[in-house]
Amino acid sequence: MSDDAPRRSPSRTRRAYLAGTGAAAVAALAGCSGGGGDTTTATDTTGTTTGGTTSTAQGSRTLRVGAGESYVNAVSTSAGDWVKQEFEKRHDDVTLEWVVRDGEINDFIQRRDQGAPLGADAYVGVTPTDLVRAERVLGDDTALFTPLDSIDTSTVVDDYWFDAQKRVVPTGASHVCIVYDATQIEEPKTFDDLLADQYEGGLLLANPQTTVTGLDFLLWTVHTKGEDHYLDYWKQLMDNGAHVLKSWNASYSAYGSGEAPMVVSYSTDQIYAANSDSDLDKHRIAFPNDQGYAYIGGVGKFATTEQGGLVDEFASFLLQPDVQQRTAVLNVGVPSVENASLPEEYQQYAKRPAETVQYDVATLREHADDWRSAWARQVASN
Repeated sequence: MSDDAPRRSPSRTRRAYLAGTGAAAVAALAGCSGGGGDTTTATDTTGTTTGGTTSTAQGSRTLRVGAGESYVNAVSTSAGDWVKQEFEKRHDDVTLEWVVRDGEINDFIQRRDQGAPLGADAYVGVTPTDLVRAERVLGDDTALFTPLDSIDTSTVVDDYWFDAQKRVVPTGASHVCIVYDATQIEEPKTFDDLLADQYEGGLLLANPQTTVTGLDFLLWTVHTKGEDHYLDYWKQLMDNGAHVLKSWNASYSAYGSGEAPMVVSYSTDQIYAANSDSDLDKHRIAFPNDQGYAYIGGVGKFATTEQGGLVDEFASFLLQPDVQQRTAVLNVGVPSVENASLPEEYQQYAKRPAETVQYDVATLREHADDWRSAWARQVASN
């Protein structure tokens, strides 16, 4: 995963889900980036990873769901084991198998493009950039996903939808924001604040060309400053000493080491800090212009599945309030539905902006590559 390989400390591994979901999408919105590989893992009821086979006799029906490595096989905890066990508990005639491949969703896009079997019925963790890339590679005649329009999605937060066709239903959320060290600086309340002398050399961020986090921050600046002015803003930002690093892991590690007092990260950062007994003053959340860019992953039903009804059951399960609460905790995120919230002990740490910013898939497909290419030329020329 190009955005960030999971770190090996327990709390960081849980966090890596947020940083890694959909990261492979960013390297090439217009096409698949590299070979997908054929590595498939299925997790049996004991949590043992096997090489594409399942030893369990849990149920008469089998549902195979693609996911990223960090969703299923994180070193400490991940949502995958709990989701499997809970879904099978509620559907005692079903066996849920996770399908994890080296290329993650790229593998499924390539297989669909080549007319090969997908080997799965659905995928969890689809991001807007994943869907854009699938559209561009496959065109309109060979869809990767089919709409999930037979399930009740009325509770999904309106601001989190990114696909008008409902091919992907949001199941997990956070917001890209500024995390800052309040022992060193005051809160930057606007984007223009970041250009002030007091913040010179103070901002770390991941590369928008290779990470979802960085791309979301770039898209946020386009939305806020406008297509005609965002490059001018970035010139001023870079002139003020902003540092672009190759990955979220690199930028966050540098922040944690005290190399700068601000980093582009996630609005659930204080949950991570509280879980690891870190100083919360060093993990303050800032939403410039009272905004945050939505960081959303969702579930999609593969167009080739013969288990469409079972996928619908699974998608509906993921939207249940208690499931949303539990998976949000495990993924260090927030629920994507209006009728669920984090447990009380986490609520004070999960920050939400007054305004959620997000471009839909149609806009990203038309403009994102041009915006990012222009940004790259701008930065390279400095």
